Amino acid sequence: MENNEQHPEKTNKNKPKIFLLSALASLLVVAAISITIFQSHKNAAAHGGATAVIKSTCAATLYPDLCISTIKAAAPAAAAITTSKDVLITALNYTISTVERNYFTVKKIGARRKKSLTPREKTALHDCLEVIDDTLEELRESKTELKDYGFRNYTLADHKEKLMTLLSAAQTNQESCLDGFSHDGADKQVRKALVAGQMHVFRLVSNVLAIIKNLSDTEMANMKYSSPAERRLGEDEQRWPEWLSAGDRRLLQASTVTPDVTVAADGSGNYRTVAAAVAAAPSGSSRRYVIRIRAGVYRENVEIPRSKTNLMFVGDGRTSTIITGSRNVVDGSTTFNSATVAVVGGGFLARDITFQNTAGPSKHQAVALRVNADLCAFYRCDMLAYQDTLYVHSLRQFYTGCIIVGTVDFIFGNAAAVLQNCDIHARRPNSGQRNMVTAQGRADPNQNTGIVIQRCRIGATSDLRPVQSSFPTYLGRPWQEYSRTVVMQTEISNVINPAGWYEWNGNFALNTLFYAEYANTGAGAGTANRVTWRGFRVLTSAAQAQPFTAGNFIGGGNWLAATGFPFSLGL
Repeated sequence: MENNEQHPEKTNKNKPKIFLLSALASLLVVAAISITIFQSHKNAAAHGGATAVIKSTCAATLYPDLCISTIKAAAPAAAAITTSKDVLITALNYTISTVERNYFTVKKIGARRKKSLTPREKTALHDCLEVIDDTLEELRESKTELKDYGFRNYTLADHKEKLMTLLSAAQTNQESCLDGFSHDGADKQVRKALVAGQMHVFRLVSNVLAIIKNLSDTEMANMKYSSPAERRLGEDEQRWPEWLSAGDRRLLQASTVTPDVTVAADGSGNYRTVAAAVAAAPSGSSRRYVIRIRAGVYRENVEIPRSKTNLMFVGDGRTSTIITGSRNVVDGSTTFNSATVAVVGGGFLARDITFQNTAGPSKHQAVALRVNADLCAFYRCDMLAYQDTLYVHSLRQFYTGCIIVGTVDFIFGNAAAVLQNCDIHARRPNSGQRNMVTAQGRADPNQNTGIVIQRCRIGATSDLRPVQSSFPTYLGRPWQEYSRTVVMQTEISNVINPAGWYEWNGNFALNTLFYAEYANTGAGAGTANRVTWRGFRVLTSAAQAQPFTAGNFIGGGNWLAATGFPFSLGL
């Protein structure tokens, strides 16, 4: 104001310029406001679009609220989420990081309680850490599978099945961790400290599994993350080796096998124990590594670790080569750790061997063979024990020409397992016990797991037959809510109670399980007096039974021919 009074002429002369500048400034402000509003609307639209994608994708899961909160926590820049694929990858990455944190949480729990833990609790915690580590490997392999989409000679269905197999196993591991601890008794406090973390991971994996199951073929086909030019020569072959070469097929079909090493208890071989031969075997082998186990009784517990892939045990005959142990729950083991032989390394084969646990019916859970490895097959093998004989824990498994003998839940677990041409015999249990052939552990309706018994013979051992009326025997009972077992084209003797199946605990799982029978024969095959649960059904057509054949249920067309073992892909 003071300046205007001092220089009136200058002031009057600049008025048009001032007006022009003011107008321009006003336009710039309006433009800036408009741009801000436009960008805000654009961001809101993008965010709104992302929110819609997240909600629609998560709607297909069993835990949609958890799914939505997971994506928002893992991807604050929600605008980056434009497709269901983005939701899937974000959820998978978040789950992997959660499992990593959970691993160290469990280790801390063990360290804090170290002085007060019983030997059994220490074993259970060790089991828990082992299966959490398995979970990490399965989730990471799932991530690799997604990155490699389109670069393998597989159909979209094969890719999807592989992912669902890995994720079903990852879920099963959480249950296995908790199974080592009682709901009551001294170790229930340890279980209480673990249950929240394990079930949180179970639900996170469940959501990833549901998203994959519900992705369309078009969405699955667009899962390519890298171009072929970015791949190193041989990388794909190392990750997905040919399961067995033509040479392996000749090897397995031959009446005699040239082994890489020989185990002989009398010292005439390379090793005296099976465990020593396994320890010396190469890690990560892409070719078949054969361990010949000569006739003898090997009293030891053997684990084939994850690093020992493509191993094969060849015995001198099921009555001649016997690997036996006696770990059991009563004497302080966990069910998981009680296995005489545990297979974790993928692509394992065995023939002409007996796997045995001699703990007896009074020792409760005592496993002869546990398998939590993918693409494993057993031919002319015996699995002999009482309660929990064969633990088909997880992933894809095939058994042919085998003999499985036991009492309570003697074929159990949550693998995708097919048994063909096997003799499945109930034996005499303790007084007051009932025999259960199966106890299947499917805990999520999206898991591609179950036990299929096809073209087998279900009967009783010689010690049970004279007294079988005193010991009711059933085809199975539901260990978990979505238990799935199919018995088809099988000869069933009168050892099986006319009701066929037995409840686990009252009405638990009776509406949600899937128990089915198809085209069975024998005195115990009649279905007129079977249970009337909503989840039980009698299949009446080949079309209904076809999904449970080896060709469909475990993708046998891709790998069983390479085993050299007899099999049938269809009905």
